[in-house]
Amino acid sequence: MEHVKKRAAIYIDGFNLYHSVKELGFNHLMWCDFWRLGEMILPSQGESLVKAVFFTAFYPGDFGKSVRHRAFNDALGLRGVEVVLGNYIKVPACETCSPGKTRPSEKETDINLALHLFNDARHDRFDHAYLLSADSDQAATARLLKQEFPEKKLTTVSPPNRNFSHSILHFADHKIALKESHIERAVFKGPIVLAPSGGKAIRRPFEYDPPAGWVHPDDRP
Repeated sequence: MEHVKKRAAIYIDGFNLYHSVKELGFNHLMWCDFWRLGEMILPSQGESLVKAVFFTAFYPGDFGKSVRHRAFNDALGLRGVEVVLGNYIKVPACETCSPGKTRPSEKETDINLALHLFNDARHDRFDHAYLLSADSDQAATARLLKQEFPEKKLTTVSPPNRNFSHSILHFADHKIALKESHIERAVFKGPIVLAPSGGKAIRRPFEYDPPAGWVHPDDRP
């Protein structure tokens, strides 16, 4: 009798991961294939990745950053990653030191992640959820998932150089600590990302070009 693999889904807190990868200091690591990253952390013999969802928002007022962000989102889409957008609103910067001034504040990303993960569980779209976030706010998501769907597994995944959220760990079945090597192995190969059926192609922004002499881990001896 053929063994049926469990269905795995990964939910990625974009800003939590972005700041972690940015602190590694290598811009080419930003050009990361999240579908491949998800596949890399699965137990290959027992699970198959059926869904990857990336939660993010466009930072306002920086045209260059928006162009890169859109290219990245489009590249992920070609790989089958679902991109769910939040937004930014203006909030007071500091009433004491800068009265009347505002700053952008990201909204909806956390709640989007929680709602999508729970809705996918409700519709039985996965057997095992991988929650890539160290944000303790997602402990409520983990708690409700295990409360309502105790048969479904949950793995908490920490971004590189980030501690696990102990609040999420309390409800998780397993944990995985991402390292720089995971991100590097998942970097898109080459400057062009092609649609599987041909036609559409996304070019890597030059800001994400790897340093001279860098060789993708797949191509190293």
